[in-house]
Amino acid sequence: MEKPNPFPLRPHHGLCLSFYQGKGYSEAFTDNMTRMQKQLLLDPPVELRVEPDCICHACPNNQGGACTSLTGPEGMEKARRYDRAVLKLCDLKEGDVLSFLEFDKIVKNRILDRNLREEVCGDCQWTALCR
Repeated sequence: MEKPNPFPLRPHHGLCLSFYQGKGYSEAFTDNMTRMQKQLLLDPPVELRVEPDCICHACPNNQGGACTSLTGPEGMEKARRYDRAVLKLCDLKEGDVLSFLEFDKIVKNRILDRNLREEVCGDCQWTALCR
């Protein structure tokens, strides 16, 4: 039996998925996020990437692969900063492939259980939903 291709996943989306409540940038985004959360909870392999992923796909701020959630060039760098922080705190690297539930457990153990989420993404516009 052939292994499924891993889902591309931004490392910081491991945090977003832990707090997701059906709210987001647009109806298309929340529909996609809900669908992706359900698929990921089935525990497929994910490949950690510091670039737009399966969740960014339906985001209205994804303009040709660049995040425009902030005005100016900071949007893409902000997302990358979050990704790099998650990778560092979880002792993972870009390109690592692991099961989603394994990644979720690492994020919970290394970031959430240690109350480090705000260090990673405390300046996110959605941070109030994660408190």
